[in-house]
Amino acid sequence: MVKSIQINKVSLKDRLVVDAEVRMMDPQDFDFSPRARIEENSLFLTNEGESTNDTSVDLNPDQMIVAERDRMIELRVKFSVEGMHGVLTNKTKNVRDGPNSKKLAEPRWKTLLPLGIKS
Repeated sequence: MVKSIQINKVSLKDRLVVDAEVRMMDPQDFDFSPRARIEENSLFLTNEGESTNDTSVDLNPDQMIVAERDRMIELRVKFSVEGMHGVLTNKTKNVRDGPNSKKLAEPRWKTLLPLGIKS
C-alpha cells in the first residue's frame, strides 16, 4: 500500500517528464498502479483505487501544450520504504575506503502513462 506520493520535478524533453517519489508502507508491498490526469492547469498523480494519496502540480502553458498533444507522460518513480535500512551509526572518514564506499540500491521505475484530460 502506498503511504505517500510526491512530485519532485516536471520537465519537457520529447514529452512531459514527471519525476516522483513514492513511499510504500511495507518492503514486500508491490501494489502501485499510477494514474495521471489533468484538470484545468494541474497534473494529478494517484494510485489506482486510493483517493487519499494523490498529489498535484501546476503546469505552465508550454507543458500543457505538450501534454495535450501527446496525451501521455513519462513517469520516473523512485521508491522508498520508511525505516527499511535503519540508521548508519559508524561512518568512515574517507568515503573511498571501507564498508560505506558504495551506496545502497535505490529501486527506480520508468514508464509511459496515458493521460486523462478533463476540461
